[in-house]
Amino acid sequence: MTQEPQQSPEPPKPHKRRIRYKGRNPRRFEEKYKEHDPAKYAHDVAHVIARGRTPAGMHLPICVKEILSILDPKPGETGLDATLGFGGHAQEIIPLLAPGGRLFGLDVDPIELPRTEARLRGLGFSEKALVVRKMNFAGILGLRPEAGGGFDFILADLGVSSMQLDNPQRGFSYKFEGPLDLRLNPSRGVPASELLKAINFKALTKLLAENADEPHAEAIARAIKGALTPIATTVQLADTVRAALQKLPSKETDNAIKRALQRTFMALRIGVNEELSVLDRFLEALPWCLKTGGRAAILSFHSGEDRRVKKAFAKGEESGIYSSVAPTCLRPSPEEQNKNSRSCSAKLRWAIRM
Repeated sequence: MTQEPQQSPEPPKPHKRRIRYKGRNPRRFEEKYKEHDPAKYAHDVAHVIARGRTPAGMHLPICVKEILSILDPKPGETGLDATLGFGGHAQEIIPLLAPGGRLFGLDVDPIELPRTEARLRGLGFSEKALVVRKMNFAGILGLRPEAGGGFDFILADLGVSSMQLDNPQRGFSYKFEGPLDLRLNPSRGVPASELLKAINFKALTKLLAENADEPHAEAIARAIKGALTPIATTVQLADTVRAALQKLPSKETDNAIKRALQRTFMALRIGVNEELSVLDRFLEALPWCLKTGGRAAILSFHSGEDRRVKKAFAKGEESGIYSSVAPTCLRPSPEEQNKNSRSCSAKLRWAIRM
């Protein structure tokens, strides 16, 4: 018998060292591994939060006390967190539903949703207590049968989460260099860089004005469409916006540019993800997914969202769908705004099903 030659063992893979935690407050997202592991580095994470910052890879829930007061979760009830995100609100709600209650949690982000589910499962929340679904909240009517005909309360925290904002690879922020993507679900639609290639000057001006109330929409749109090379990164877009506004009076330039950068990125994100039309469909379906006496709470972060929520709730009250709605929006307390600067633009509205 011929003996088969023995295969030589594969050489061991070289050990890949973790990126060194540079200094007390590293700047790069990938260097902040302590902040990405709050269970192991709780002291470091607490220190970041105490400085009024949001740790990388985390999201601090906003208006938690106010939302719990409005939704008033009770044992045995069925609720819906229509925008699960990091799960900060869900983490506070689920224990209040025991025994026998459950919370449905939805999100469209295929990158962050598995991480959030793993974190919440690690806290002891079973599949009976927390039902996770990867879906857009515009389709909540489809959940009614599974929820027993409707929900006792529904929460929607609109906008983008800190985990998405802080990750340069997602392209949500002008502060970090990365691909100009801005999609909540990177597997659907086209990135913002492709949108800028396809859209014409007039439509881009309208997008910036309507999605973000940008006062310099025409100047910014002209600069973007007049760029010598296609804008493909966050830095390229930020530099283009800065160049478009350099002729402003010197006293106004710095603050105006900062606000214009924020609004431009927000407007493109809303356009890429069709957020306003999705919100309209959610608001239309919302009352028909609430049980009698069901409570709804919605956090919005810019005027376009808040106007839609306010109008939908007022219309529902006039038609008898809602028994009462928030007479005015609630805002985060000064203490919360001081601790979490990203809460400053939040507006909270509520409604109760007739």
